Amino acid sequence: MPAKPVEKQPEELSEDDKRLQEELNMQLEGEIAEEWSSLETDQDKAKLLPLIESIIGFDMRHNAEIQACDLLMEIDRLELLDKHMDSTNYPRVCLYLVGCSVYVEEPERAAILNRVLEHYLKFNEYPRALCLAMQLNNTETMSRIFSSCTDVAVCKQLAYMVGRQQLLLDLSDHDMPSDLKSELNNIMTNAHINDHFQSLARELDIMEPKTPEEVYKTWLEGLVLRPTYNLDAPMDSARHNLASTFVNAFVNAGFSRDKLVCVEEGNKWMYKNKQHAMLSAAASLGLIHLWDVDGGLTPIDKYLYTSEDYIKSGALLALGIVNCGVRNECDPALALLSDYILHESSTIRIGAVLGLGLAYAGTRRQDVVTYLLPVLTDKKSSSEVVAMGALACSLIMVGTGDAEVVQSVLQTLLDLPVSELQEGTYSRFLPLALGLCYLGWKDETEATKEALQVLPEPFRSMAQQMLKMCAYAGTGDVLVIQEQLQICSEHYTPSKDDKKDGDKKDDKKDDDKKSKSDSKSKDLTSMQAVAALSVAVIAMGEEIGSEMTTRIFGQLGRYGEPAVRRAVPLAIALSSISNPQLSVIDVLNKYSHDLDEEVAHNAIFSMGLVGAGTNNARLATMLRQLAQYHAKNTGHLFMVRIAQGLTHLGKGTLSLSPFNTDRQIMNPVAVAGLLITLVSFLDTKNIILGKSHYLLYTLATAMYPRWLVTLDEDLTPMPVSVRVGQAVDVIGKAGTPKTIAGVHTHTTPVLLAVGERAELATDDYTPLTPVMEGFVILRKKPVETA
Repeated sequence: MPAKPVEKQPEELSEDDKRLQEELNMQLEGEIAEEWSSLETDQDKAKLLPLIESIIGFDMRHNAEIQACDLLMEIDRLELLDKHMDSTNYPRVCLYLVGCSVYVEEPERAAILNRVLEHYLKFNEYPRALCLAMQLNNTETMSRIFSSCTDVAVCKQLAYMVGRQQLLLDLSDHDMPSDLKSELNNIMTNAHINDHFQSLARELDIMEPKTPEEVYKTWLEGLVLRPTYNLDAPMDSARHNLASTFVNAFVNAGFSRDKLVCVEEGNKWMYKNKQHAMLSAAASLGLIHLWDVDGGLTPIDKYLYTSEDYIKSGALLALGIVNCGVRNECDPALALLSDYILHESSTIRIGAVLGLGLAYAGTRRQDVVTYLLPVLTDKKSSSEVVAMGALACSLIMVGTGDAEVVQSVLQTLLDLPVSELQEGTYSRFLPLALGLCYLGWKDETEATKEALQVLPEPFRSMAQQMLKMCAYAGTGDVLVIQEQLQICSEHYTPSKDDKKDGDKKDDKKDDDKKSKSDSKSKDLTSMQAVAALSVAVIAMGEEIGSEMTTRIFGQLGRYGEPAVRRAVPLAIALSSISNPQLSVIDVLNKYSHDLDEEVAHNAIFSMGLVGAGTNNARLATMLRQLAQYHAKNTGHLFMVRIAQGLTHLGKGTLSLSPFNTDRQIMNPVAVAGLLITLVSFLDTKNIILGKSHYLLYTLATAMYPRWLVTLDEDLTPMPVSVRVGQAVDVIGKAGTPKTIAGVHTHTTPVLLAVGERAELATDDYTPLTPVMEGFVILRKKPVETA
C-alpha cells in the first residue's frame, strides 16, 4: 500500500512543486482506486479512508476538483466531498457531477443528482436545484425548493421554469404572502404566453397572416425543377383542401388570425371539405388561436351550434387545443366539453374526448380523468373513441403511473376480442396509453409488463415493446438500445417457404406449425417497427447516442424488414427534431423517393418534423422539388404539403423539440404528443391518410416559441443586448472558458435555434436563471461606489 504523501502548506509550494504534487496525486489516486476494489472487508477499506481524505482535501484546495470527484465516484464515497465544498468550488464540482450522472445507471444516477441538488440548496442556487428536480420528475422536491426560497424575484423565476414544464404546483401550504402565491400561480398557468408571443410577432413584423399558397410557392416550382414534369396533373381537390387546412393551421399557429377559417367567410371553407376533413378544418381554429383562451373561445363557440356533427366535433377539439399548455381558473374546457363525452354520436365523442386530453395534458387532474374513464367501458364507444379516451387519460396523467388509469386501460385491453387486437387500427394506442402513464419509469413497469402476458401473441410483444419504449424514453440507456437493435435486425423466413412438399399424413401438424410461424411473422411486423422507433425515443436525451443511432438507422434502412424500414425515417426525425442538419435532411430526402409508399410517406413527413419551425431554405427547396416530383400521387403530395406547413410552423417562431434549458430537461407532455403522432404513422394509410388525420393536432403539446424574453423584477419586458452563438461544452475545463462560439449580438426578445445559447452582452444586470432561455428575469447590479 502506498505511503501517505508529505504535503507542504499551499503557500510554500512553487509552481513546479504544485505541478509535481498534482501528478503524484493523480498516480496515487489510480493506485488507491485499484487497491479499494481489491479489498473485501469494510475494516480494510476504513484504513484507507484517512489517506483518501487527505488527497481529497489537497485536490479541493488546488483546483483539482475533477480528480477528487473521479476518485470518490470510483470508490462510491461521494459524501466525503461535503466537508470540502465551499462557495469557490461548488459550481465546478456540481456541474461535473451532473455531467457524469448521464453515464451511470440507476439508482446511482438519482443518488448523484439528489446529492448535487442538496449542495445547490445549501448555497441558495434555487434555479439550478429546480432543474435537477425536474430531471428527476419529483414534484415534492420542487415544492420544497419553493418553500426554501425567500427571494421574491427568484421565486417568480422558478415559477416560469415550472410553467415551461406545463406543471402546476400546489403552493397553498407554503408560508408566503397570499398575493405572492397568487402571482406565482398565475405565472405557472402560462396565461402570459399569448401576450408575449403577440409582442414578439410585432417585434419581428410577422403579424400578417400567411396563406397556404405563400408557403407552397408553386410559382417557383417551374424554376427549380426540369420542365418535363407535369404541373397540370389532376389533383384530388378534397385532399388538397385538407392539406391546405393543416398548412394554414401550422403556419399561423398562435397568431389568432389567418385568411381561411377566421375570416367572415370561414364557414364556407368548412364545407369545402368532406366528412372527417370538416373535423380537422374546424379543429384548425384551435391551433390558430393557440394559448389565447379569452380571445379564442368566441370564434370557436359559434360552430358548436351547427347541425353538422363533424364540424361540431372539430370545434370541441379546437376548444381543447386552445387550452393546451395554458391553465384557466374558470376551466372553460371542462365546462364546455364534459357534456359531450358520452354523446350518442361517436364523431362528437372523438372531438370532446381528445380535446379534453389536450386541454389538461400534464395537469394530473383526477377530476378530469373521472369524466373520461367511463368512455373506456361504455358499450356504445367505438374502437376509435376508446383509443382516444385512453390517450386522453394518459396525456393528463403522463409520467405519474396513476393506478386508476393504468387499471382501466389494462382491463379494456383484456376485454377486447382477438380480432380487434390483431386487425384493429386503433388498438395499438391502448398499450401506448399505458406506456405514457409510465413515461420515464424505467424498471418499475415489471408488474404491468407481466399483466400483458395474457394477451394473444402478435399483439402481446408489440404492447410490451411499447411499454419499454416509454419507460426508458430520453434515458439514453445503451443496454436497452442494444436490445432494441437486436430485435430490429432479426430476419424471419415466411412460413410458406418452410416446406413445399410433405407427407399428407402430417398435414394437420404442418398447419399447426404454419399458424405458429404466421403469428411469429405478424409479431415481428408490429414489434420490430416499435423497436426501431424506441431506439430513437430512448437515445434522444443524449447527443452522442442520438448521433450514433442515426448512423445505425442507415443499416436498418438498407437491410431491415419492411416494417422496420417504415419506422426508420420517423426515428431519424425524432433524433433531430426541429434541428435540420444537412446530413439528416439528405438521408430523409433519399427515403422520400423509396419504392415502398409508406416509407416515402413517413420520410416526407419526417422532413417536416426535422425542419419544424425553422424556415430552413434548403429544406423548403427540397420539399418544393418533391411537390413537383409527386404531383400525380395525392398521398405523397398531401405529405409534402404537411411537411411544408411544419417547416414554416408559426412563421418560423415555434419549435417541436421536447427538450429545454440547454437540452437538460425533457418535457413529458411534449414527448407524449410526439409519440402519439409517430405511432399514428406506423400505419399511415389507415390513420393519417384515412379518417384520423386529426391526430396531427397532438403535436400542439410540443409546440413552444423558441425564444428568449428578458423581464425586470416587476415582470415587465425589458429589451437588453445579448450575444447568441453555438453552445460549447465547458464541463471539466479549467478556468473560465467561453460557453458560446460564433457570436452574434441581438436585442431581446430573440429566437434561439437548437444548439444555440445566449449570454448577456451587458454587465449591468444579472440573470436569475443559469440558462438564458425562455423567460429570464434580470436583476440590476448594485452600483459600486468609490
